[in-house]
Amino acid sequence: MKQTKSESLLNRVKETQNEPTKAFQRLLFVMDDLRENCPWDKKQTLESLRYLTIEEVYELSDAILSKNDENNTNAKQEIKKELGDLMLHLVFYSKMASEANDFDITDVLNSVCEKLIHRHPHIYSNVIAETEREVKLNWERIKLQEKNNSDSEQKIKSLFEGVPKSMPALVKAIRIQEKARGVGFDWDKATDVWEKVKEEETELFEHIDISDETVHKVTNQEEAENEFGDLLFSMINYARFLGINPENALEKTNRKFISRFEFLETEAHKDGKKLEEMTLAEMENYWQKAKKI
Repeated sequence: MKQTKSESLLNRVKETQNEPTKAFQRLLFVMDDLRENCPWDKKQTLESLRYLTIEEVYELSDAILSKNDENNTNAKQEIKKELGDLMLHLVFYSKMASEANDFDITDVLNSVCEKLIHRHPHIYSNVIAETEREVKLNWERIKLQEKNNSDSEQKIKSLFEGVPKSMPALVKAIRIQEKARGVGFDWDKATDVWEKVKEEETELFEHIDISDETVHKVTNQEEAENEFGDLLFSMINYARFLGINPENALEKTNRKFISRFEFLETEAHKDGKKLEEMTLAEMENYWQKAKKI
């Protein structure tokens, strides 16, 4: 009996593969089939897929941050799923580029391999780098050299040229500081960074009237905003010296606040109370209970 087209395609991709290269080839087959036969997949472009990719990255981030949540017993499976979704997008972009004769998935994989080999001379050459700091210094220096060498006019490019303009400000600050450190522009000691934090705090309050304990008034909005930004930047710097990722730390605090507030909402509802009718003292009582959980 002759196979239908659907049966023929399914037979090629239905078996789960245990070897990485075969499993990856299976994904490539699936992508070829979707691009040729699915109306939605056929319609997609690099631009139309972009915002969906951003969403997938955030979903992976959520899954990773949830892995330590005692109420989430399926975290590892969620991470695996989100990694698969992101992998699909990478293959999808490469497929579209291949159709345009720009590059294909082989070019993408070889490109990243060549980059990693070149930027790890302590592994693949005779450069000595025994600490994480030395490795990062080498990485940023090599990366900057690559950018400058790639310019046909030999125009010096900025160290920060590769930092995406649309990157969230907090994450961008981390990358800016890491890149500056990569070429040796950094503080010597953590104590110096903390002194800078205190200095920025003082400069911020030069533009805030705190004579009224209840309401602090900004006397110069633009300057106060500038100094507040400097203070945040310095705090991010200090976190880096402590080995703390400030983005992760802030997100954990966000989740902790939400969890405690949801406890407050639930317990107040059980007691027949509405938040908008409660006093701050009543809400604080529930909040303190939430902190003990």
